[in-house]
Amino acid sequence: MTLQLTIDCADPRRLVAFWSEALGYVPEPPPGGHATWRDHWVDMGVPEEELGPGAGDTPESIVDPTGRGPRVWFQQVPEPKVVKNRVHLDLKVGGGRDVPLAVRTQRVTTMVDRLTEAGATVLRVMDEPGMEYYAVVLHDPEGNEFCVV
Repeated sequence: MTLQLTIDCADPRRLVAFWSEALGYVPEPPPGGHATWRDHWVDMGVPEEELGPGAGDTPESIVDPTGRGPRVWFQQVPEPKVVKNRVHLDLKVGGGRDVPLAVRTQRVTTMVDRLTEAGATVLRVMDEPGMEYYAVVLHDPEGNEFCVV
């Protein structure tokens, strides 16, 4: 069994760029020597009318270049996001509780700065006094929540 994470979105191209940066992933090249995913899908027999305008002309999925992480596919859907995610990603960059809080905080802050430059928006900082914990909740460019811990 393998795991694929699918994220509904309005603009796969924008989220491919953002999440490639966030996860250190790369856009997935089309298989079988095809120039585009659309070419691959048409060659597989998917009717043009099912593909829609622009579908597969640019990568709509990203992969871990090391081959360890799951494939992430950005599925274009017509409806906008309207409520909080029921599932979200945690980007664990701090190093865990064995790392001093000041170091974890700096690692998280560095990643948050990088991701806000790439289009994320900070929702809140989680740093209750006495908790020895630091995390930041963000939105990706389409409003999907995720955390940097």
